[in-house]
Amino acid sequence: MYPAERHKWLIDTARETGRVSVSHASAALGVVPETIRRDLDHLCSQKMLRRVHGGAIPIEFDLLGDQPLDTRDSSAVSQKEQIARAALSHLPADNGSIILDAGSTTGRLAAIMPPTRHFTVFTNSSPIASTMATHSSCDVHLLGGRLRPTTQATVGNVDAISRLRVDVAFMGTNGISSEQGLSTPDSDEVATKAAMIASAHHVVVLADSRKMGAESTMRFAELGDVDVIITDSGITPRQVEMLQKSGVEIVIA
Repeated sequence: MYPAERHKWLIDTARETGRVSVSHASAALGVVPETIRRDLDHLCSQKMLRRVHGGAIPIEFDLLGDQPLDTRDSSAVSQKEQIARAALSHLPADNGSIILDAGSTTGRLAAIMPPTRHFTVFTNSSPIASTMATHSSCDVHLLGGRLRPTTQATVGNVDAISRLRVDVAFMGTNGISSEQGLSTPDSDEVATKAAMIASAHHVVVLADSRKMGAESTMRFAELGDVDVIITDSGITPRQVEMLQKSGVEIVIA
């Protein structure tokens, strides 16, 4: 196999599974680990991959960190809108209760909530609370706590959330992988997200395909804690298969 062919295999594998390891690539390609390390170093110098311990991850995963809400809101717009529309079918019956986690895709769901339907809505997002209070007939509760400027999410509200029991929680995430589960970079948001999931009968994650295979710093849920993941057509068949092995329903919007 020529170097260019190895490089393509390394990049494709990293994008499809979320990472590529030196040991796996060495065995799969039949070359010594030193060759793979040199290949990865070259690809990282070309900004095609990013080096991590034992291998590399796609460079685009660097774009999924703790970015300002307006920055995230302007990326993957059409995918997020499709995901939000697909999420409407997972709303509970009228007069049911829901949690809307802070995030750009959950924000789009809030914006298209049917105005004639009535729910009790709990959210840790000040923009979502404002949208829901203005454009819906729902009873809206903004969960208190410290407001994080980056995500405009309130944190430090675990005690209040732990007393809730809602029909459906619509959650966002920075990364989804079969090994790490659902993850995010901020420890305070980890606690809030975990409490939201624990309070819901049904958990629906809204995540565009860039999140698939990505791993952020801190896990807030296992895949087994989630009932449904709604994503877009950018997810690969291998990623779908890996997630379904955990018993999660995958909906492609």
